[in-house]
Amino acid sequence: MNHDPIALNEALASFDALWSPRIVTRVNDYDVRVAKVEGEHLWHAHDDTDEFFLVLEGELFISLREPTGERTVHLPRGSVFTVPRGTEHKPHAPKGAAILMFEPTGTPTVGDRHDEVPEHVDATTGHALDM
Repeated sequence: MNHDPIALNEALASFDALWSPRIVTRVNDYDVRVAKVEGEHLWHAHDDTDEFFLVLEGELFISLREPTGERTVHLPRGSVFTVPRGTEHKPHAPKGAAILMFEPTGTPTVGDRHDEVPEHVDATTGHALDM
């Protein structure tokens, strides 16, 4: 892992793939990942971990299936939101966005339970940042 400062705008400029997060650093047993997103991800849930989102550019929507019903949260640039463990959710960014996520190292981007993975979604535990 790189022990030098990392400019997030440079990290994001180093790749073009959508829904394919890059690991910019680690904090204890957690990855700090950045991703470019556009369109829809897929319905999925992480059974054993919360998922933290910070919107760096654009805006992100996260649809949630909760015990009280379905709802969608809107995250404009600079907003944070944590999806509670076990909650089915589906991120989407109609106009595109850049996001930062905190997840335990090894957490799959498609969760532990999910719909069929579409071709445009990278089912990964994150890629090394190649700068």
